[in-house]
Amino acid sequence: MTGVGVTAPALEATQVSRAAGVAFIFKKAVISALVALVLFSLMIGIRTEAGPAGQLIYWTRFGDLAAMVATVFGGSIVVELLRQWWGPVDTVRIVPPRVQSTLALARRAIAPVLLVFTFLVPVIFYNERYILDLGILVLTYVMLGWGLNVVVGLAGLLDLGYVAFYAVGAYSYALLATTFGLSFWVCLPLAGILAALWGVLLGFPVLRLRGDYLAIVTLAFGEIIRLVIINWQSLTGGPNGVTGIPRPTLFGIPLTPADDGLAARLGIEFSPTHRIVFLFYLILALALLTNWVTIRLRRLPIGRAWEALREDEVACRALGINTTTTKLTAFATGAMFGGFAGAFFATRQGFISPESFTFQESALVLAIVVLGGMGSQLGVALAALAMIGGFELFRGLDQYRMLVFGLAMVLLMIWRPRGLIGHRAPTVFLRHSHAISSDLVKEGHG
Repeated sequence: MTGVGVTAPALEATQVSRAAGVAFIFKKAVISALVALVLFSLMIGIRTEAGPAGQLIYWTRFGDLAAMVATVFGGSIVVELLRQWWGPVDTVRIVPPRVQSTLALARRAIAPVLLVFTFLVPVIFYNERYILDLGILVLTYVMLGWGLNVVVGLAGLLDLGYVAFYAVGAYSYALLATTFGLSFWVCLPLAGILAALWGVLLGFPVLRLRGDYLAIVTLAFGEIIRLVIINWQSLTGGPNGVTGIPRPTLFGIPLTPADDGLAARLGIEFSPTHRIVFLFYLILALALLTNWVTIRLRRLPIGRAWEALREDEVACRALGINTTTTKLTAFATGAMFGGFAGAFFATRQGFISPESFTFQESALVLAIVVLGGMGSQLGVALAALAMIGGFELFRGLDQYRMLVFGLAMVLLMIWRPRGLIGHRAPTVFLRHSHAISSDLVKEGHG
């Protein structure tokens, strides 16, 4: 015995295991450094420019190259050590039980705390127009993320053209409001219905597609919608967009300085901030409605069918689930929420154009869903807050902010491959094993 309860073979095995772990970390760091050396040799090691006579001038920066390679080498060691300490998802983590309980308590408390803080943002930052506008932007992307989460997170259908439904909702509201003089509250459900209709139209051609092929077709659909908006100038205004979009009212009362405005009726001094606060609570209500409907749908048979489709489409068919209806309802539901968000975007901006509905928007919303955790409502909200708010936080560092976010995404995918708050647990499951009566099985007692 070399110690209390520890035998010599066990100690030797532990030492061998640690030596193997150190060798693995060192080997991986060396490989990462070699890859960095190859990649950065021409990017950093050699700098070229055109000379005054048109000749090629170059000079070396081997010191910067060596610093970058050393940084990658050391960073790889740190990442591996942190990975072994923290551990990936679904593995035993070397974390003290007290820390685990604290993290579990924080996870349960973060949702209500974040909701209360969101309600109080207009009160706390009433005189901060920039923060209020940023909050509206974040909530818009939260709503878009929750809408796309139905398609990608719950049904497992990779959609790269989600911005198309966003555009359909925005242009539906803009054209209906400017052409027929309809109010925002009448156009809002119409925009959602029209977007859902386009979601069904997209669903039909992709019923037999999955994976990369599905992503390519949905990407093409988004580009088709954008090109139609640009070229159908008689209806959409083409590249000039649609102007003069009406602002929303509060039960028919406009938020203007006129005599019939809300401020005059309440007998208070008018402030442009009133409309911003109203828009903030409006998008908050729409986002919470999206969240509530999604949570309720997950507990219904259609929600369980989405989850079954996400896990295994072949098994889903074997269970007798109509995959055609399941896919179409997923596309229609997600598109409807995208249409609602598009209608709000149009009424908030007062002007829309095709430049607002590019593929970059679809990629951003998809990144929010994936990084937050597919199927997790809270994760999507946190990811939207981090990405949209983070972009604003690093706005002064134009040349470094994309590097920072790229590094953050890589680290997140290493430690949390299922997203910030991964959630793939089924909504219906047996908490305890139950015995099956012998009348229900062919032989014996189940």
